[in-house]
Amino acid sequence: MDRFGGIAAVRPDGDIPRRSAVPWPARAPRSRRQRPSPPTPRSSRARLRALSVDYRLAPEHPFPAAVDDGLAAYRELLAAGTDPRDLVMAGDSAGGGLTIATLLAAREAGLPQPAAVVVLSPWVDLTLAGGSIRSKEDADPIFDEADIRAYADLYVGAGDRAHPLASPVFADLTGLPPLLVQVGANEVLLDDAVRLAGRAGADDVEVTLEVGPGLPHVFHHHYGRLDEADAALDRAARFLTAHLDAGRPEPVR
Repeated sequence: MDRFGGIAAVRPDGDIPRRSAVPWPARAPRSRRQRPSPPTPRSSRARLRALSVDYRLAPEHPFPAAVDDGLAAYRELLAAGTDPRDLVMAGDSAGGGLTIATLLAAREAGLPQPAAVVVLSPWVDLTLAGGSIRSKEDADPIFDEADIRAYADLYVGAGDRAHPLASPVFADLTGLPPLLVQVGANEVLLDDAVRLAGRAGADDVEVTLEVGPGLPHVFHHHYGRLDEADAALDRAARFLTAHLDAGRPEPVR
């Protein structure tokens, strides 16, 4: 276990690689156990080395602790000499919202943005204003409105749920890197993803939104068993590598 910005992080052996992916997986409040997530197939499909940040969890460490940890780790990666053109980020569920919040915090700190970012079924509205929170309850096999509200209570506590670093759907996203948003149609967080993509587009961010018909929250976890999961991860890998390659054009011979 390494440390970046004073935050525990897992990375492959050896020096920081030239081209890196930083995955922010979802991690449930009240638990130190990280739920299964697809950062390894996501980064391996893109032929990248991954660093996963062990950010602090609520309710012991409520908002903005996780954002502070993400920013500290990102700042140290850059300070260690990592070229942001060789860096991409990804996150799923609550980790998707944290990924966007970390980039917003980095922008406000005057730090350069990475080459691209992918978020899977992102949770970006802790006010639960999206219509799918209610309209998709019967279709979602994992969460309902009560679940999401309870997680929001744990994460923010008495804080402002509409704060742009807690609910990035309300933030000005100007200046963020190219963004790919993937989400299942059968999940209560569908509107979080749709509204995030809409806000990004309105703020002149290059954004691609993909909605998987009939698919649940972070369906990517079923890679190797679900064709749609493998296809989505392949598209995400191509998206990341295309933007890494765009930042490093081949020299003229």
